[in-house]
Parts: sequence; C-alpha cells; structure tokens
Amino acid sequence: MNIQLILVGKTDKNHIEAGVAEYEKRIKRYCKFEIKIIKDIKNSKNMSESVQKILEGEKILAEVSTADKMVLLDEKGKQTDSKDFAGFLNKTLVSGVKNLIFVVGGPYGFSEDVYKRANTKISLSKMTFSHQLVRIIFAEQLYRAFSILNNEPYHHD
Repeated sequence: MNIQLILVGKTDKNHIEAGVAEYEKRIKRYCKFEIKIIKDIKNSKNMSESVQKILEGEKILAEVSTADKMVLLDEKGKQTDSKDFAGFLNKTLVSGVKNLIFVVGGPYGFSEDVYKRANTKISLSKMTFSHQLVRIIFAEQLYRAFSILNNEPYHHD
C-alpha cells in the first residue's frame, strides 16, 4: 500500500521540517510513503477564509482519485489512541486499499467539498494545534503505528 500525506503550504519552521523528515525516513522502512505539499494560495490575505478553503480544497481534491481512501486530520474527527490508530492502519492495509491519503488542511481547515469526499476524519487531540505542528505530530504517530504493528519496542504501554 502507498501512503501519502498531503499538506497545504510549506512550513517556515526548520525544526518542524527536520522532525517530519526524520519520521518520513523511518516510515519508508514499512511502506511507500510520500509527502505532497500543495502550494499556498497567492494573495490569500485579500480573500475571505471561505474562499481560501474552497481554493485549497480544489487543489487537494485534484490530488485524490476516486479509488483512494482519504483521511482528514481534523479537530472534528474521531479521537483515537495510538493502538487504535495502529489497528485502523492494519485494517486498511489488509483491506486491499492501494492508496491511503492523509490530509492536513490550511489554517482555516477544509472546504465542504473536501469534507464530502473524505472517507473518514481523525482528530489527533481535543487540543488545537497549528496546521504546521500537526505535520510532525502525525508523522510521529504514523511511525508509532507501524512500530506497534511490527511489535517493535518504540511504543510503551
């Protein structure tokens, strides 16, 4: 199975970029993993939040085919612990899904069209994190899930 992480906009935080790169390297030991960065919307300061979400949504949806399983990382999603997330990942791996796509939206979240297309939504916490910080938190959790599935000593109960 191929796993892709779609991110809206580049990060300007070197420590986040370095952390994501470290977990990306680790995840690639288990599967084909790719990070796709969608370019920021130009002149976004001159547009409303809703218009920005619609434009970002169009770019996100252009990257996803109808056969892909798309998971939004969203504060309105289902909360899960690391073991349950590993179970979700395992179930998806054995289900025959060819492409599993996780999406981190922009600073204002997702458009209605993206919500409609999503197969599921996962929340990383009841707390709110910046869309930049979610990148490294999710990458670590994906690596943790693979380590749980492979009975490796990274995760401790």
